[in-house]
Amino acid sequence: MRIAVASDHRGVELRRTVIAKLESLGHEVIDNGADGADSVDYPDFASVVAGKVSCGDVDRGVLICGTGIGMAIAANKFSGVRAAPCNDEVTAEISRRHNDLNVLCLSADLLSARVAERMLEVWSQTEFEGGRHARRIDKITSLENTNCGGSEPAH
Repeated sequence: MRIAVASDHRGVELRRTVIAKLESLGHEVIDNGADGADSVDYPDFASVVAGKVSCGDVDRGVLICGTGIGMAIAANKFSGVRAAPCNDEVTAEISRRHNDLNVLCLSADLLSARVAERMLEVWSQTEFEGGRHARRIDKITSLENTNCGGSEPAH
């Protein structure tokens, strides 16, 4: 699998761990992250990875910032991207099974390298279940072209 990885300045160290782990699992990794500790803006890095996922240049992406939240918000602005911060193996697994998460967002401040490595194993190896979840993903996809307002939920 081709996986693009990026981080802002706060995630540089964890990004190195993430890249090594993904490569050890046999994935091709494209590194698009910040080079050092100088402050940078996470949307700049999220847009590179999310753009690659959106255009189909890579299969998935991993984004790292202080909490993972800012990266997820920025990445979700791209068509076809489903990004979310995960903080444990359970959310990493469920995000794949039920939500077909294609951009995993990690917290450099809250996760140990060991926990992040285990999450990457689970997330990269878990398949999307489809079925009722596919219907829901289709509905999310249809929201990408909604400008204002929405519709009443179907009951």
